[in-house]
Amino acid sequence: MSFKALIVDKNPDGSIRQSIETLDEARLPADGNVMVDVEYSNVNYKDGLCLTGGGGLVRTYPHVPGIDFAGTVAESADPRFRPGDRVVLTGWRVGEVWWGGYAEKARVKADWLVPLPEGLTSRQAMAIGTAGFTAMLAVMALEQHGLTPASGEVLVTGAAGGVGSVAVAILAKRGYSVAAVTGRPETESYLRDLGASRIIPRAELAEAPTRPLDKELWAGAIDNVGGPMLARVLTQMKYGASVAAVGLAGGNSLPATVIPFLLRGVNLLGIDSVMKPLPGRLAAWKRLVTDLPMDKLEAMATEAELHDLPELAPKILAGQVRGRVVVKIG
Repeated sequence: MSFKALIVDKNPDGSIRQSIETLDEARLPADGNVMVDVEYSNVNYKDGLCLTGGGGLVRTYPHVPGIDFAGTVAESADPRFRPGDRVVLTGWRVGEVWWGGYAEKARVKADWLVPLPEGLTSRQAMAIGTAGFTAMLAVMALEQHGLTPASGEVLVTGAAGGVGSVAVAILAKRGYSVAAVTGRPETESYLRDLGASRIIPRAELAEAPTRPLDKELWAGAIDNVGGPMLARVLTQMKYGASVAAVGLAGGNSLPATVIPFLLRGVNLLGIDSVMKPLPGRLAAWKRLVTDLPMDKLEAMATEAELHDLPELAPKILAGQVRGRVVVKIG
């Protein structure tokens, strides 16, 4: 049996090329125990890196990227899944060190799969994908640390991106007042439609703090940026408030002091979606069905195909992609 896939490979000079090829099933990873007919994937920041050879994420070439996918089980050697089951995969370094979802077929380990939540289509699941799953984990972590709508305003940095867009929509649906940070003025109406109550220009938070504490502003925050912006946000958190750190679009350094933690009891919560154990995955997907408005999800989603991905990769790395891009595969 053959299938279509997007392949990234290295040229003799070390540069990366992408091509759509027809492959035999024997090319798929041999030690996977579930074969999935892939219906949809999506485009994340990591996918941009894998498509262009950035970040050292891909170790072996040729390679099939795509860190997320949703589809139907075709074959299974694991009793937890049977042919015909609808499944979702995010994380586990699939698409990075393991062949991923930019192909009509994927062979993976059963431990990495989650049953498609009731009430979601494969397309909706991939409009959510790693970005939405991460956003939900961040909201859950903040609430586990005491955040409620009555606590005050919640800040979302990098709000027009994939994680930020879903976070804004979830928080607004749950009754929070959301301040959305963006460096793209043209996304203001988009963010307000998702539920943001006000828009904060990125420049207001872009510089590293000049003093250890600033005015208390935020009852909670979801940060997609890292670097100087995260350091600035930490100085503005209310007493006992928490920041969920989910990304590093602005750099992986943190030019901060420990003063916000020591004098205001601020919490910095690390959010990892890649290796999240199954119980946490199931809980987050269950919450996504109820807490993410599907009309807002559709409003933030655009659709692409495999041949569009080489052009999309540099755009998502440059922060030029708004919301979520769903990739139709099967």
